[in-house]
Amino acid sequence: MKPFELRKLSDSELLKRIQEEQENLSNLKFQKVIGQLENPLKLGQIKKDIARMETILREREINPLPAAPAPAENAQ
Repeated sequence: MKPFELRKLSDSELLKRIQEEQENLSNLKFQKVIGQLENPLKLGQIKKDIARMETILREREINPLPAAPAPAENAQ
């Protein structure tokens, strides 16, 4: 998934996707051990996707979105 697509997701959605990808990675590693993995390049691709998602979460942690300014009251 592309970084700009991942940035559209909320933090909770990203955490859920990270967990899903980690489970998928675990399954692929198991397949590799028993010799049933058809595409070994998939392992690296999933690792990179997880790293992208974690990076986006970290960026949001470091630079949170600025809060919307409070509406100014009409002073007379």
